[in-house]
Amino acid sequence: MQSAVELPKENFENLSAKEFILIKGAKLHNLKNIDVAIPRNKLVVVTGVSGSGKSSLVFDTLFAEGQRMYVESLSAYARQFLARMQKPEVEYIKGVSPAIAIEQRVSSKNPRSTVGTTTEIYDYLKLLYARIGKTFSPISGKEVRKDTVDSVTEYIFSFPEGQKIIIASPLKNLSDRTLETELQILLQKGFTRILINDEVAFIEEFLEQKSENLAQKYWENIFVLIDRTAVKHNDEESRFRIADSVQTAFFEGAGECLVDFVGVEKKFFSDKFELDGITFEEPSIHFFNFNNPYGACKTCEGFGNVLGISEKLVIPNPNLSVYEDAVAPWRTEKMSEWKKEFMRKATLLYDFPIHRAYKDLSEAEKDLLWQGKKAKKEKDTIYGINDFFKFLESESYKIQYRILLYRYRGRTTCPDCKGTRIRKDASFVKINGKSLHELLLMPVEEVAEFFDKLALDEFEQKVAKRILTEIRNRLNYLLKVGLGYLTLNRATATLSGGEFQRIKLATALGSALVGSMYILDEPSIGLHPRDTQELIEVLLQLRNLGNTVVVVEHEEELMQVADYIIDIGPEAGARGGQIIFQGNKNDFDTKKFPLSKTLQYLSGKAEIPVPAFRRKWANSIWVKGARENNLQNIDVQIPLGIFCVITGVSGSGKSTLVKRILMPALSKHFDLTFSDENEVGAYDSLEGDLNLLSGVEYIDQNPIGKSSRSNPVTYCKAYDAIRELFAAQPLAKIRGYKAGAFSFNVEGGRCEVCKGEGEVRIEMQFMADIFVPCEACKGKRFIESILEVTYQGKNITEVLDLTVDEAITFFQKESKIIERLKPLEKVGLGYVKLGQSSDTLSGGEAQRIKLASFLDANLSKKGKKLFIFDEPTTGLHFQDIQKLLTALQLLVENGNSVLVIEHNVEIIKNADWIIDLGPEGGKRGGKICFTGTPEQMVALLSENYTARFLAKKLKK
Repeated sequence: MQSAVELPKENFENLSAKEFILIKGAKLHNLKNIDVAIPRNKLVVVTGVSGSGKSSLVFDTLFAEGQRMYVESLSAYARQFLARMQKPEVEYIKGVSPAIAIEQRVSSKNPRSTVGTTTEIYDYLKLLYARIGKTFSPISGKEVRKDTVDSVTEYIFSFPEGQKIIIASPLKNLSDRTLETELQILLQKGFTRILINDEVAFIEEFLEQKSENLAQKYWENIFVLIDRTAVKHNDEESRFRIADSVQTAFFEGAGECLVDFVGVEKKFFSDKFELDGITFEEPSIHFFNFNNPYGACKTCEGFGNVLGISEKLVIPNPNLSVYEDAVAPWRTEKMSEWKKEFMRKATLLYDFPIHRAYKDLSEAEKDLLWQGKKAKKEKDTIYGINDFFKFLESESYKIQYRILLYRYRGRTTCPDCKGTRIRKDASFVKINGKSLHELLLMPVEEVAEFFDKLALDEFEQKVAKRILTEIRNRLNYLLKVGLGYLTLNRATATLSGGEFQRIKLATALGSALVGSMYILDEPSIGLHPRDTQELIEVLLQLRNLGNTVVVVEHEEELMQVADYIIDIGPEAGARGGQIIFQGNKNDFDTKKFPLSKTLQYLSGKAEIPVPAFRRKWANSIWVKGARENNLQNIDVQIPLGIFCVITGVSGSGKSTLVKRILMPALSKHFDLTFSDENEVGAYDSLEGDLNLLSGVEYIDQNPIGKSSRSNPVTYCKAYDAIRELFAAQPLAKIRGYKAGAFSFNVEGGRCEVCKGEGEVRIEMQFMADIFVPCEACKGKRFIESILEVTYQGKNITEVLDLTVDEAITFFQKESKIIERLKPLEKVGLGYVKLGQSSDTLSGGEAQRIKLASFLDANLSKKGKKLFIFDEPTTGLHFQDIQKLLTALQLLVENGNSVLVIEHNVEIIKNADWIIDLGPEGGKRGGKICFTGTPEQMVALLSENYTARFLAKKLKK
């Protein structure tokens, strides 16, 4: 392990590229021509305050060079783009291993991409079910088997020596020939005897004795006698004869064969895959593939959901019974006849419980309510909810019915595949009683438990051994990265950045690569401190396989176990970009490295203080009966006028409560639009002191704009003032430039080759797309004549290249611009460049830019709002968390309410009130474990996970 002392230049040159990855003279962005030696096959954490240059070093320099070198090794087609790929600003990088970057950004928006497909678990499940899955008839529940010549022969030889047998095949009328003609053809083939009602008859004699009309009656009872013999165990010739006869019987009987074990039993065999009058599809990989038309559900075409009647809209309150108007469209006087008719017939004929709450009905009772029941007599036919909507569709030419129909339509889970995306009959194939449909709907932790207890016979074990190893390993890795609460059919596009990154990490572990370099961007995002421990084990396992693991991270626990820490700083932006510490926890010496803020916090010399007092509250709002996903029908009281934090282990139900229920409910109350891909979650009511709020603001980690041209300066509305300032310059007035000429969103002043992007996308067929600087404007985004207009010696491109801190100094005389930029500085984003593309901002940075837009001096005049934050500490160093807390407390001091979903203990200990969900994730979560102050939590709960980690901080 290297010393904590910075490496002298002469020592750096002598280091071996076999032991270190050597980066010489890195000066991209704000990096100050630094030399870095990263030890190989170690867990290395790169840390520092936000904007200090971590990503510039790790992603834009180290990984970019690794990618460039990879392209250099490829074909001539790939290498033609190499000259256009920007080489990192660095003297040289030696010892770079094949690099795999796992970032926070959810790169897949494909609606067909799921957790199962991304981790490759689904590929192995398809293979497993195709190889050893057994098909069961939905009618009798018996296994569907396809007989073969070998299986029939083996069955025959299971009988004792000397057992007499008759092998025959049913006479099939396949060509509309007469019986006489068919029998004549059999004679020509060489067959001489038939079986009629178990009696042997010669074909020629039968034809002579029976007239054609009489013979027709025998058609169904006639079998062609193929062979008569006896079982001889040690006679190979006998075995060959019987096998040949069985094969002939299958051929003549169109796949059917009769073996009469004389005096014992008769047994029919079929080489068709059928049972109970149903012909089943034979399991194959494509049979279970929802990305293939053959395997995809025919109703939803493999998407898992359809546009149909939404159960949640039809039954908005499942606590009501049918009698109490649980069915919303039957509440009107005009439609109440449907309700009365259903109750009368269902009660009389099926004893349907009309006074029982909808949520307490059995599946059969719900099915009766929705599907109804058809009968031969009209008076016995029961019309259900689906029949009601079919009636509305038939009458949809009437405007009132069309409106009623539209009111209850929504994106619903496919009724055929139940959201699994696979064709319905694939559910007939099972292993140990479970179909693939069932596994896809189970949380990963339950799927892992199923495979741990899987019982297979000797043959199945041989076939599935390798497949099961891959499945179990990948499931285990998902559990280790804290994602046991996800289902395998969960769409990848609905995952958070942290969840997606950990899924990619689990996939990387499942691939078991050796000698690679893994680069991760804050993998601890979205993890409760308890789950971080398991993540650390995964990273160490990745290292122990023989890989170099480089992690950009601020999590204290991860830094404590790292083999090597590189701290970049001391500040952000132009005041950062230097190596201020490198070493491990044994080298923590704040006196030797006084500039390192990371060491100050890790060594305990610095800390975020516990607030002197907790605010009291009197008013609140209530979410009653929250029961979406794993929420256990809970009533949650959310205090107003204070700083409240919702905590709990990963998957305990925090995001479901806030994003799927609270936020949509508040948006509906305040007549706002809340864009979320998911449907509104199930709950009973939103109550409390809603009149005290003027609105709600949800500040998440989604990008600040849909276009890559969106950036911080446009979002905070400072760019309008900057464009007006440039349009007011003498040269601009002479040329007649208006403010719009300085915009890269409209034609006129922007470069039309790159449309103001500054770079051009090159689509690569074999790897991620490459972005290269625009050759026309050289990345400046504007045409040359626009760049001739300057303000205090800088053109519009140079101004956009300033950081927020630099811009505040540069525009010190322009109060209108300063007023818009100051909030960005307050939330710790002084290092961000004004024109930085929203694509390059982390989720945490995007969230803080949104927060800055509300830290306006006139905010308190606009009414009191509830501000909801989703993990605002993402990407934040200890120092930046302090700034964030100041901003959040300022919102509360201005009369607002703040609600934060958070795992970071520094934020939790500063809360006025805690709502803790759990106790575990998935099905074992969704309950309220605690509500109260941090001190009360620590005093009252000893086994609670949050309380355990919180106690350490409060003791300090």
